[in-house]
Amino acid sequence: MKYKKKPIVVEATPWFKNGDHPLDESRAITTKAGGFISEGKIVKYYRNPQVSDGAACEYCHKFMYVHGWIDTLEGGHIVCPGDFIITGVKGEMYPCKPDIFLASYDSER
Repeated sequence: MKYKKKPIVVEATPWFKNGDHPLDESRAITTKAGGFISEGKIVKYYRNPQVSDGAACEYCHKFMYVHGWIDTLEGGHIVCPGDFIITGVKGEMYPCKPDIFLASYDSER
């Protein structure tokens, strides 16, 4: 038996850096040592003590320190700069590579 996917409308946000997602609520923080952007609520900073910040990502080949991390229903996922953060039909959020996103969805502005 064959099935055809139902047409659905999803919310999606391109992510390039910490604070890009509209629900992240990131803010600038200034300290004596300098300034930084607070961690996002949706896309967090990428942290892995076994992977150097200067290591290259196996997907996009950019340094790991420019990446994010998102918790999904299936577990956590790395977010590469340029990935889309999709809000699913039940409010869940997950990353999608730009080539797959653009092949799967049409813009509805």
